[in-house]
Amino acid sequence: MTSDTPTTPDEPKPGPRPGPGQGSGADRGISRKTLLRAAVAAGAAVPLLATGGVALARDAARSSDGRTLTPTPYCDDGDDGDDLTPDQMEGPYFKPNSPLRTNLVTPGTPGTPLTVSGYVFGRNCVPLSGVLLDFWQADNNGDYDMAGYTFRGHQFTDATGAFALKTIVPGLYPGRTRHIHVKVQAPGEPILTTQLYFPGEPRNSTDMIFDPALLMNVRGAGGGKEGTFDFVLNVDGDTGPTDPPTDPPTDPPGGTWTSGHAYTSGDRVTYGGRSYRCLQAHTSMAGWEPPNVPALWQPES
Repeated sequence: MTSDTPTTPDEPKPGPRPGPGQGSGADRGISRKTLLRAAVAAGAAVPLLATGGVALARDAARSSDGRTLTPTPYCDDGDDGDDLTPDQMEGPYFKPNSPLRTNLVTPGTPGTPLTVSGYVFGRNCVPLSGVLLDFWQADNNGDYDMAGYTFRGHQFTDATGAFALKTIVPGLYPGRTRHIHVKVQAPGEPILTTQLYFPGEPRNSTDMIFDPALLMNVRGAGGGKEGTFDFVLNVDGDTGPTDPPTDPPTDPPGGTWTSGHAYTSGDRVTYGGRSYRCLQAHTSMAGWEPPNVPALWQPES
């Protein structure tokens, strides 16, 4: 492999600026991301699940004292775009025309195996299919391949908005914490360029670009690691007609929501006196009641 060892880190932004769809800080007031950054700067913990992982857009978790934890990022928090996945600089090592592949690892590649998976949602919490995700990262030694396409590749989300990438934990190089670059683009929409980070990294507190809103949920998996992250783009997903003309007006709901039931896309339930339509197949569990998980259930009334 031919690699160029970085001589300078990705340079930080000259100053904070609004992300896509965001207004000024004065317009929005104090946002959750602002509080996250302040918490990290003060050494406090970011919002985590009970398991220690970062809450995802599709999750609705409860802390040990029973309080609902707000997912980060969140895809149903108003129209100001405050909680869209934040953008970050591209850096000096991006190359266009990466190969179409979901596995960046070749036999004999050194490094800790890593799988990164998740979903891409629109701001209205609808999963987005056919979204382009173009990943690039450093190898185990902290080098980027500028001659070829080692640890570079693109893929598309499936019909459920899901993606999965097989790679390794990227190495460190001067000036930066551990990170993975990615460009995300829904069909016909603007490109989101950003970076994903690893929790618990010592350099997170000194990296000027690091954003806690971009932390993956990472856990050990055998001899490797598994990371999850949900992207929220500044687009509206296609929910389809909420009342198709072919549906008879007397069509009853699919029953009352219950825990432990396998729901499929399009199922209807009632909960708390409201009707909901299922957005993606899943098996329900306590804490995932329809009002708590807009990524899974869309209110119909």
